[in-house]
Amino acid sequence: MKKISLILFVIAIVILGFFGIRFYNKYVGNNIKEEGFILIPHGASFSQVLASVKPFVKNEENFQSVAVEKGLKQNFKPGRYQLKSGMGNRAIVNMILAGNQTPNSFRIKDFDDVYQMIGRVSKKTEADSTTFAHQLNKIAVGKGYKNAEDLKKYFFNDTYEFFWTVTPEEFFQKFEEEYKNFWTGERIEKEKQSGLSRDQIYALASIVYKESGGKPDEQKTIAGLYLNRYRKGMKLQSDPTVIYAINKASNFSRKIKRVYYKDLTVSSPYNTYANKGIPPGPICIVDKNSLNAVLDAETNDYIFMCANPEKFGYHKFTDNAAEHAINAKAYQDWLNQKEIK
Repeated sequence: MKKISLILFVIAIVILGFFGIRFYNKYVGNNIKEEGFILIPHGASFSQVLASVKPFVKNEENFQSVAVEKGLKQNFKPGRYQLKSGMGNRAIVNMILAGNQTPNSFRIKDFDDVYQMIGRVSKKTEADSTTFAHQLNKIAVGKGYKNAEDLKKYFFNDTYEFFWTVTPEEFFQKFEEEYKNFWTGERIEKEKQSGLSRDQIYALASIVYKESGGKPDEQKTIAGLYLNRYRKGMKLQSDPTVIYAINKASNFSRKIKRVYYKDLTVSSPYNTYANKGIPPGPICIVDKNSLNAVLDAETNDYIFMCANPEKFGYHKFTDNAAEHAINAKAYQDWLNQKEIK
C-alpha cells in the first residue's frame, strides 16, 4: 500500500512539475529573443500589436494566448515600449495594458528656427512634422502671433524626455511651463532694469549664445559688450546675425564657416552690420545661461571683440579700435592659413 502511495505521489509531482514548467514558461519565463522597442500607434489593430512584438519574442503563440486571456485584444494602449531580456509574456502584456511607455530623449539644440526643431523632434514622435507644424502654428495664432516661428522664445536649448505619443499641444505645454518658471519675479525685475523688451532680451541672448559657442565662460562679458554698443547707438556688428540672415534667405540650406566683407551688406532686418539696434527676434533657440548672461551682464567698457586664434572658441576684447584692428588681422591671417573658406 505504501509502495502504491509513493508511486502515486511521484506521479503527482511529475504531473505538477510538468504543468508548473508549462505555466512558468507561458506566463513568467523569459520570452525575449532580442531586445528592442515596439511602436503601437493610435488606432492600431490587435494584429498590428502582434506583428510589432513578433520579431522580439521566442514563442509568438504563447504571447498571443496570454495577450488574449488578459484582454489585450480590446484594451491595449498606444505607445513606445521597451522589451528587455528576461521579460515574460505576462510582464509584456501588463506593460502594454498599463501604457507604461519608455520615454525618449529629445535634444533641443540651438536650431535656427522652430521648423528645424519640428523636423528633428517629429522623428521621435507619433505625430509627423506636418501635424506638428500645423498645431504649433495654430497655437501661435491663438497667442496673437503670425506662426510657430514666433514661439521661438518659449523653447530652451536643453535635453528633455517625452513619450513617443506626445502631442504637439502637450509638447508645447511643457515648454510654456518652463518659460513661465524661468521668468521669476527677480528676473522680471532685472528685465525692467535692463531697459530692454523681453523680445530684445531673447534676441540679444541668441547673439550671445552664438558668439560664445554655447560656452558660459564669456557670455556675461559678451552681453556687456553688446549692451555697450547698443546704448551708444552703435551697430552691433555681430557675424552670427549675418550668417542667420543669409541662411534664412536660403531656408537654412547653407552651411557658412566664414563671413566675408561682401556678406555684410545682405539685406535683412537681422543683419546687425547693416542695421542699428537689436534684431527683431532671436537668431536661434537659446539656453537659460545666455538669457541669464543678458540679465546679469558684466559691466565693462568693451565695444570690440574678435575670435582668438590662440585660444580656439574664445575671444579677445578691447575698447580700442586700433587694438581691435590688430586682433582682427591676426584672426583673418589664421583663417587664411587654415584655408577656412
